[in-house]
Amino acid sequence: MKYLILMQVDGTVLEQLTEEQGQQIGVGHNEFMRVTRESGEFVGTQALADPSQSKVVRSVGGTPEVTDGPFLEAKEFLGGYYLVDVESEARAVELAQLIPDARIDGLALEIRPVMFSDGFGV
Repeated sequence: MKYLILMQVDGTVLEQLTEEQGQQIGVGHNEFMRVTRESGEFVGTQALADPSQSKVVRSVGGTPEVTDGPFLEAKEFLGGYYLVDVESEARAVELAQLIPDARIDGLALEIRPVMFSDGFGV
């Protein structure tokens, strides 16, 4: 079953990391991708730009309106995701714990089963 591992990011936490910690995160993500590719569980990943670069389309009185990012007051945002294909939720949780973000206070990983997908070659 496919699971999406969502990386919840807090910009203030990232700003406080040392250069070495930032490099360790990059190395850890590369290692996570290597391990899941070798096990055949890796499907794909995407890193998202800062929410200040996002636009929101929502209905206002039945008419679509476009505004800048919707959650400016929130300090946490979706920073990216991994899509994995694993035998169980327990394995998805196990893999999520390999991601370096799982060892940094203030960051979080959300694991959610995929109900439907199309267009990703899966």
